[in-house]
Amino acid sequence: MNVLQLTDIAIQAALSAGEIIQQYMHKEVTVEQKESGHSYAAQVVTAVDRACEASILAHLQPTCKDFELALLSEETEDDGSRFEKAFFWCIDPMDGTLPFIKKQAGFAVSIALVAHDGSPHIGVVFDPSTHTLYHAIKGHGVYKNNKIWHRPPVNDYLTYVTDRSLEDTPQLAKVENYLQQVVAQFNWNGVREMAGGGSVINAIRVLENGPACMLKLPKKEKGGGCIWDFAATACIFQELGWPATDFEGGKLDLNKKEDPFMNHQGILYTNFVDAAK
Repeated sequence: MNVLQLTDIAIQAALSAGEIIQQYMHKEVTVEQKESGHSYAAQVVTAVDRACEASILAHLQPTCKDFELALLSEETEDDGSRFEKAFFWCIDPMDGTLPFIKKQAGFAVSIALVAHDGSPHIGVVFDPSTHTLYHAIKGHGVYKNNKIWHRPPVNDYLTYVTDRSLEDTPQLAKVENYLQQVVAQFNWNGVREMAGGGSVINAIRVLENGPACMLKLPKKEKGGGCIWDFAATACIFQELGWPATDFEGGKLDLNKKEDPFMNHQGILYTNFVDAAK
């Protein structure tokens, strides 16, 4: 398998979807609802999401035949082929549909190549708002706009990156307790909140605004994001040497069999190593 060739194809696919998004960023679009999770953000979908998926699939489907790859995409029913192949494409045509329809930054295209064991080998993220491309290849480093990239933490405070405000967060006390423990452990100057993005852009914001973290606590209800929300950024984080784990520090289940939701284990992304975990 030629991982560099597949990365180039994934980048072209992401850029093609990004061009579609950019055409509609400042236009009103019709919002539909689908059955997915328990949150409104998980249920909204637009024709732009579907057009992005069609463009991405036009690039990636030929590789499925040429390289014996399976495919999992948010707007297409899971056919189970990811359990039968050694690798599968994991696609979020437009993560952050809610910020997109609100005309706010926080949406992105996300494409990953994931092994059968759930380990990400390619991660591609394109931010149409800033025209910024991030990509990582296992064993080959991380790139921002095709230049090798590693941004170290630069602030003296902890940035809490989240899709919703802290005061509107379920299990608020547990989240606040974690944040305060981290601040005390590193003697940082408090916590600042950065809210409103989708999971993909929020992970990128963690890297760009460190020290920072993004987390989702385990819960019973379906939600907490899906495999396609985290696969590409997990590759980027892991290649940088930063944690992209479940909330307890374990391996992310990126080829989950029951359903694609991640509520069973939660999420923790940081660009620091928490010795208390």
